[in-house]
Amino acid sequence: MEPIKEVLKPWGKEIWFAIEPEYVGKILHIKKGHRYSLQYHEKKKETQYLLKGKIKFTLGKSPDTLEEHFLNPGDKLDVYPGTIHRAQALEDSEILEVSTNDLDDVIKLADDYGRSGQGNNFEKDAKLHKGHNLTNPY
Repeated sequence: MEPIKEVLKPWGKEIWFAIEPEYVGKILHIKKGHRYSLQYHEKKKETQYLLKGKIKFTLGKSPDTLEEHFLNPGDKLDVYPGTIHRAQALEDSEILEVSTNDLDDVIKLADDYGRSGQGNNFEKDAKLHKGHNLTNPY
């Protein structure tokens, strides 16, 4: 059995509970007032289900067509390849995310923590996490 992986982010953390060839399961813990990068994926498809909290979810096909959706526990959104998106926590929140296994398929268009660009930098994320005093997001 694979161990559960905790990935620290400047906005909170991710718990990776399933990493399979076909899919990945994560729980995203986002602290109130924080948000992840404005981003899109070339191949990755995601379904995000809000377990706890309140989220402002921004998405659209281009920066000019972004729409805001407010999610409450029990709400879900599907994010298809090429869709620009971002989640912002209006309360401490937990999102269950199930996606294809394309973990490094991310293009960050804008980021509050200086991480814009392509791919993930887990070491930088962990340092930024500590710099924002989020060692225990809840």
